[in-house]
Amino acid sequence: MPAFSYSRLESAPIRATIERLQDRIRERFPESSLNGVAAEMANTAQQNEAVLEELRRPVWWLRISGFVAFLAIVCLAVWIVTSFVRMADERHGTFGDLLQAVDSAINEVIFLSLTIYFLISLETRFKRRRALRMLHRFRSLAHILDMHQLTKDPEYVLHDVETTASSPPRPLTRAELTRYLDYTSELLALVSKLAALHAQDLQDSVVLEAVNDVESLTADLSRKVWQKITILNVTGSTQHPD
Repeated sequence: MPAFSYSRLESAPIRATIERLQDRIRERFPESSLNGVAAEMANTAQQNEAVLEELRRPVWWLRISGFVAFLAIVCLAVWIVTSFVRMADERHGTFGDLLQAVDSAINEVIFLSLTIYFLISLETRFKRRRALRMLHRFRSLAHILDMHQLTKDPEYVLHDVETTASSPPRPLTRAELTRYLDYTSELLALVSKLAALHAQDLQDSVVLEAVNDVESLTADLSRKVWQKITILNVTGSTQHPD
């Protein structure tokens, strides 16, 4: 059995937890749409592992290209300085010519510095785009989970509520509804953990903000689910078989 650190999240145990939860949902609610969402989450977790592994590795072609460009810029800067010195020796220019040459050199240094900054940040922006694409999928999964519990109203299992022709089917008993909502809350928590994996190794402010947004979204949606579970539980004791 591999040894996992207790000071950081690991993608493999999270994926295993999702797959185990999918099995539990399939065994209890095989025909439910929640089973399909859980299967999609398991697939997304597997893809997320590949993306995280890619984000941890250096993008060598970007680093080599940036290093070559940096050397070219340094050589260009040296050539500019030596050219100014040679021109000053040959023309014996005035003080004003020297100031003009220094001003031109400063402009070149500023331009070259901006170019170096662009090359250095290129790898970070490349990885940011990959991470944000996965985080967008997690955000979509959270909203899908919220959609699937909108019709799971405790009122319909606690009281005899008159339905209409357009009312959705509500075949779940109180115990089944409690378990269904509990599974939904667990899935939302796991979506949050999948997103948090991107905040460990990629120290980028944009990615960290996106991770916080996903965590806040799942926490808010899970709070709504637990309000329904609380309503079901306060009416009487309900066993929660696994």
